[in-house]
Amino acid sequence: MGLKIIFLGEFGKAFVPKRAIPNLRMFLLKAGITKVPYKFFGALFYLTAIITGIIYILYIYPFLQQYSQLVLLVASTILWFTLQILLAFFFIMLVYFYVDLQIYLRTKRMEDMLPDFLQVVSSNLKGGMSFENALMGAIKPRFSILANEMAEVSKKVMTGHDVGVALSELGEKYNSPMLRRSIDLMISELESGGKISDLIDNIVKNIKETKALKEEISASAISYIIFMAAIVIVISPLLFSLSFHLLKIILSFVSKLAGTASANLPFSVSPIEVKPDNFRYFSMAAIAVISFFSSLIVSIVEKGSIKSGLKYIPIFLIGSLVFYWIFMNVLEFVFSGIIV
Repeated sequence: MGLKIIFLGEFGKAFVPKRAIPNLRMFLLKAGITKVPYKFFGALFYLTAIITGIIYILYIYPFLQQYSQLVLLVASTILWFTLQILLAFFFIMLVYFYVDLQIYLRTKRMEDMLPDFLQVVSSNLKGGMSFENALMGAIKPRFSILANEMAEVSKKVMTGHDVGVALSELGEKYNSPMLRRSIDLMISELESGGKISDLIDNIVKNIKETKALKEEISASAISYIIFMAAIVIVISPLLFSLSFHLLKIILSFVSKLAGTASANLPFSVSPIEVKPDNFRYFSMAAIAVISFFSSLIVSIVEKGSIKSGLKYIPIFLIGSLVFYWIFMNVLEFVFSGIIV
């Protein structure tokens, strides 16, 4: 195209502060993104502008038409700018959350590969290689992410960096206590001149024992997870649907009583201005909120981290709403003879 979608890259660069570019690049590198996606940022700008324009035309402009031209101009400018800033902030938070999740998953994969990688390093050391060559020899395609990071360490060592400094930079790059402690132990053993192969074997053993202990703790919490899942997915929708139909019965009874009440009664009954549909919407919103936060709690109980259990959010949310729909229809049939 001639204009190439009107300078996506240029808009992206314009809205990223120059001081933030190095930190942004390092943040994206942790997620495996090698280049700053300026075109994507530019596309986000156009997206927020389009959404802002739609909201302005449909809602804001019809409301402001009743005021003078000056008020219309000033209010339109302020509201447009404020709304687009809020939308941009919302989309930036979504992107940040996605990239942060990718960093977490990437770190977990590295931690899973670390014991096998260190075993290969130990075998190379026992075969007579130096530590630097043992690291290079352990770089295999099956280690994928960890192999790429260790390849970067090897490149730094070959260009004159100290191996301890290069490894320390890798340890500081990711928020992984396991990786950082393993690297610190290896560096201290290298500096002291000890037998590093024995140390690596002990590190591998401790990592495997820690992993087995975490799996055992996770398995012991399965009963709590099942109990909470039953409450959130089944019992909570059932109670809300029962409450909805109970409300309809009460409203029907009160309306009949108000219509047939005798003037001799010592009290008067007036109809209740409550709409069952409003309670239905409230129930669905409450079920969604309960499901969301319950899935986060289950993630913490099982895995010790919210990010590792995000898969539970759609399961809990969709499951609870589906059961709510089922219970609503079943109870509608059950109470059809009572509610008139």
